[in-house]
Amino acid sequence: MPATVVTRPIELDDAPALVDLLRVDRAFLAPWDPIRDESFFSLDGQREAVRDALAMQRDGLGRVHVIVDEGSVVGRIALTGVVRGALQSCALSYWVASAHNGRGLATAAVGELLDVAFRDLGLHRVQAETLLHNVASQRVLARNGFVRYGTAPQYLRIAGRWQDHAMFQALDPAVDR
Repeated sequence: MPATVVTRPIELDDAPALVDLLRVDRAFLAPWDPIRDESFFSLDGQREAVRDALAMQRDGLGRVHVIVDEGSVVGRIALTGVVRGALQSCALSYWVASAHNGRGLATAAVGELLDVAFRDLGLHRVQAETLLHNVASQRVLARNGFVRYGTAPQYLRIAGRWQDHAMFQALDPAVDR
């Protein structure tokens, strides 16, 4: 695992780097993503996605960061769907470019965003879902204290079909139960 992984809040200036990564890794990411409109892979599409992320953050509904390695954007990680009240929860999603996989970047980035969720946002719970066969992502979650608590049949439409997902959660370790 790298000594330091830097995640930082996403900026509009990150759109060109994200487009480059998404175009190179389109086939690599396809089995794990919903089918996307062609515009998603364009500069305008990524600028719109970044603007949406910034608006979500401004409205207190989540945080989106880029994963930066040796000065370059190599992925994206997000806390979305923040729910307040009695739940105090959000969802986690992330991806790392194929050229940077297997080096502990995702593990470290997830750890950083858990700190954001628990310390900065004051949340109690972070949930994450993986396809049942996505063992690599399940290992990333386990290394960060996520516990599998069930399976959701036909949970998300990924790669063009409704697929079952393993459900994971991490609870704020500082909360007195």
